[in-house]
Amino acid sequence: MKRIRVPNVVGKNHQAAQNIMQAAGLWMLREEDATGQGRMLILDRNWQVVRQNPKPGTSVLPDATITLYSKKIGE
Repeated sequence: MKRIRVPNVVGKNHQAAQNIMQAAGLWMLREEDATGQGRMLILDRNWQVVRQNPKPGTSVLPDATITLYSKKIGE
């Protein structure tokens, strides 16, 4: 199975980050409130990715789960 290099989406708004991951062929996406408050990301465009796992540039299989850790813009 062909491997995919994980794009760097840190600093992007959450919606754009999801779009970039999906365009790269990565569809198994998880999202987490990076502040630890456990909030749900309702309006993705109001959140900014502050870190991701696996790290950008990592080579993964297409069914790998990518976790995006975001916080509300301005926090």
